[in-house]
Amino acid sequence: MPTPAIKICGINSESAMRAALKARANHVGLVFFPSSPRNVTVREAAALSAQAQGQASRVGLFVNADDATIAEAVTAAGLDILQLHGAETPERAGQLRARFGLPVWKALSVASAEDVLRASAYAGAVDLVLFDAKTPKGTLPGGMGLSFDWSLVAHWKGPVAWGLAGGLNPENVAQAVAVTGAPLVDVSSGVESAPGVKDEGRIAAFAMALRGIS
Repeated sequence: MPTPAIKICGINSESAMRAALKARANHVGLVFFPSSPRNVTVREAAALSAQAQGQASRVGLFVNADDATIAEAVTAAGLDILQLHGAETPERAGQLRARFGLPVWKALSVASAEDVLRASAYAGAVDLVLFDAKTPKGTLPGGMGLSFDWSLVAHWKGPVAWGLAGGLNPENVAQAVAVTGAPLVDVSSGVESAPGVKDEGRIAAFAMALRGIS
């Protein structure tokens, strides 16, 4: 089984970025959502992005953000990919893809087979859907260490590329990939020592666990 691409999300410090790049992450995520403990300012994002330039694609995570907010982040941080983690419709995703000329990923909350079927509606509007765990109402939309029944997306063959998120960590990611065949995995809280505090050892362990699968 090919080793999946790795995204380390919620990078908010120079040490975390160094660890992600040392682990050869394919994608690094910068969160532009003030309610998140992983939120970065535009200025912070610009400095972190410069570290990653030419080594990993820089993914900006937004939650129901307006065009001006996204534009400011794209310009300052030189983002390579937009990740939408709110209630964005296929129409909204397609608008952003056209406006900014960047690949768009859409996170979808999963708790049932019906939730997985929603992904098909985004075909043609986004470049990738990210199946994530559904969080309790009134909480953050992700990054809470929650997982879902991986069998719901096992070897998914829908009309759009996909990745797996939600509760992944160094201890379970190999099993998650074995069950699902995910071509991309996205981790945030699973490589932290506290909310918003990335652990360099856990980042390295996450990558090592995956590279032992192939």
